[in-house]
Amino acid sequence: MTGFWENPYVETAASYSVAVLCLILFMAVFEVVTSYNNWKEIKNGNIAVAMATGGKIFGIANIFRYSIEHNDSLLQTMGWGIYGFVMLLVGYFIFEFLTPSFKIDEELSADNRAVGFISLIISVGLSYVIGANIM
Repeated sequence: MTGFWENPYVETAASYSVAVLCLILFMAVFEVVTSYNNWKEIKNGNIAVAMATGGKIFGIANIFRYSIEHNDSLLQTMGWGIYGFVMLLVGYFIFEFLTPSFKIDEELSADNRAVGFISLIISVGLSYVIGANIM
């Protein structure tokens, strides 16, 4: 008979819970670093912010997918997930730095869907690159 923590249902529930809690925490961090209120903009129908936020959510979830897949313990999963999120956050600041002719946050709050789409793709793309390096 296996132990309680080795039960696949318990492992799944634990991994899921950690990923969701970290997702909530990480989205709060993104809320702090952006100059607009994500959820208020989304409520008002801002598609650009919705795309950028969706990309961030997908990116974080994808990083945790890799982290869960490649780690045996919940602590390792959390560690790599947090590290992956920091890398994703760095990618956000690099995106802002590489576009000196305009401010990403201003364009997103103005519902510039092209910027929102590129932001989504950057978050998703970087999550695959980050995830591929998780051990």
